[in-house]
Amino acid sequence: MGRECGTTLNMKTRYSEDQIIQAIKEHQAGAAVAELCRRYGVSQPTFYKWRHKFGGLEVSDAKRLRLIEEENRKLKKLVADQALDMMVLKDLLAKKF
Repeated sequence: MGRECGTTLNMKTRYSEDQIIQAIKEHQAGAAVAELCRRYGVSQPTFYKWRHKFGGLEVSDAKRLRLIEEENRKLKKLVADQALDMMVLKDLLAKKF
């Protein structure tokens, strides 16, 4: 049985954007979902997640989406770290006076 591709932060996918989009295009051309899932070794929910996320995208768009998501993840972490630093500094200032 194949692995499912989740949305966990550090999880690596088995499939490249090229392969995922190829599977979606095969489905759009008339291939059955069950057959595609068997061939690619994924569950049907995984295929439908792929279709929801990558449906209508070209390979270059999917790669760009991945890069933007990675940048967004880094920026969110940076903002969270800064917010924590500000909270600690406010607590320290409140205790000193």
